[in-house]
Amino acid sequence: MKKFIYSLLLITWFSSCSEDFLNQVPDDRLSIDQVFQRRTETERYLYGAYSYVRDEANQWGDNPWTGMSDEADMTWARSGYNTYFANIGSWDATSNFYNFWTHYYQGIRTATYFMQRVGENAEILRLPEGKQLITQYTAEARALRAYYYFCLLRQYGPIVILNSDEVIPPDQPLDDLQIARSSFDECVTFIVSELDKAANDLPEWYGQDREYGRITKTFTSAVKARLLLYAASPLYNGNTELAGMKNIDGKQLISQQYDATKWKQAADASRAIIDLNRFTLFKQNNESGVFDPYLSCQNVLLTPWNSEIIFARVDNGLQDWERHAAPRFGGGWSGIGVTQNMVDAYHMANGKNIKEAGSGYIEDGFSTADDKYTKAGTYNMWTKREPRFYVSVVYNGSQWMNTSDGIKVVEMFNTGNTGKAGSYDHSATGYLVRKNVDPNSNPRINRYSRRPLVMFRLAEFYLNYAEALNEIEPTNPDIAKYVNLIRERAGIPKLATGLTQAQMREEIRNERQVELAFENQRYFDTRRWKIAEQTDAGPFYGMNVDGGKSVNDPEFYQRKVFETRVFKKAYYFFPLPQSEIDRNKNLIQNPGW
Repeated sequence: MKKFIYSLLLITWFSSCSEDFLNQVPDDRLSIDQVFQRRTETERYLYGAYSYVRDEANQWGDNPWTGMSDEADMTWARSGYNTYFANIGSWDATSNFYNFWTHYYQGIRTATYFMQRVGENAEILRLPEGKQLITQYTAEARALRAYYYFCLLRQYGPIVILNSDEVIPPDQPLDDLQIARSSFDECVTFIVSELDKAANDLPEWYGQDREYGRITKTFTSAVKARLLLYAASPLYNGNTELAGMKNIDGKQLISQQYDATKWKQAADASRAIIDLNRFTLFKQNNESGVFDPYLSCQNVLLTPWNSEIIFARVDNGLQDWERHAAPRFGGGWSGIGVTQNMVDAYHMANGKNIKEAGSGYIEDGFSTADDKYTKAGTYNMWTKREPRFYVSVVYNGSQWMNTSDGIKVVEMFNTGNTGKAGSYDHSATGYLVRKNVDPNSNPRINRYSRRPLVMFRLAEFYLNYAEALNEIEPTNPDIAKYVNLIRERAGIPKLATGLTQAQMREEIRNERQVELAFENQRYFDTRRWKIAEQTDAGPFYGMNVDGGKSVNDPEFYQRKVFETRVFKKAYYFFPLPQSEIDRNKNLIQNPGW
């Protein structure tokens, strides 16, 4: 808790420095030259550079990563939010949906300007540790800048790399900069080199409790490993469907030759994080001292700075996440409806997929007895499932835990306490999300458990390593080893032996879908794998929210289409903002826009 409070103060300080601070004379008194002569003001400027790390907990208005993947439907999106229009294919380059281009370039320029001027600070240099501080501050800014470039790259594809040697104040217009896009591989090389350079001057981990949340060498390793995994993936690695993606001068932006060594680089980068031996999968025992997979999978995101967290930041968006996730009677807005596709992705308790022979999955009818996680009378579809299902999904007849007057049964059927007939605030899918909702929070009385938003954790890098290794060395025993460590923590049996490379690939993808659900990963995974045309298009199903008058009314328990989504090949990348195309004559638009 002490560590958490210190980090809360630190990151709240970061976040409180709005972009306005960077576009005016600080305190309306100091010139920019004076800012870089005073330690306090220079550090405030650095904290301002941190503020561009976006709040990605808000998924209904500010971020599309969950609502535009096959994980969930955003209830409010049906009334005109951009996610809805994007999902039905009603957008173009002028729509300006989720335009983070300007935001991240502002962050890049802020970090760059800081790096160029922090060395002038005489007040810091007079300190015994002055040179060391300036070196570290510069490295923090460099790492932040690299991260912002990565965020642009994952959304827009090949981007513009600005000249880092040119001193351009962040508020100076860029109209005169006519810079073409670098190729994807050039962008990756640049970002990796910047992360490596920053890592040389950063501590491996936080030196003091009050520094939790600051950039470390481990953060740079995590960004690098995720980036290299993306770079090795089919969307970017020899994608001949993008042969026509060229600059005005004919420069190819996506490599047309498949390069297996990219998978080796990705595997090595994730293995380097594992080999630090600093992080372990978070595991928790129950009150009897016995390992509990449910508590472990639930609390890995709820326990501040636990053994698995590589990087996190305190983010008030988690309060909104919890309110949107909660049912109406719990003071929530029923705003995040899990799709049937996501429900079907979870394993059975025996570790098998629901369509696999011997899984024991039953689609219809109701259970006649209690089991470990469900009560008698539960729809059979939701019984005997793995612990992560119960950690993540709220279904009709399940129990809610965040009310001031005790646990209640969630009624998702039409006339139920959270059903369609009662209010506009209802799930269109007949499900809600439970993951990353703290049982100690209660939206009804505005009580929330403050905690950091986890951005990088060890489980991802186990799966990254296994995926990359499977592509270059499919017989390596480490593949099954690290996937099975994830499954063991989840309380399900190990993978079957003797899987082919293709079978293992599908198992790894399924584990990613389940283990990293609702953590802003699935959207980018389906795109880098080039499967979004299958996962994100066509009819999307949930339960029949127009039917049912009781928990046991069979009318509710029918798969029903709640939305038909459109996914075109163009949608693998967001369009560059049309205003940027108009301003920069050397900037070409993404294909299909």
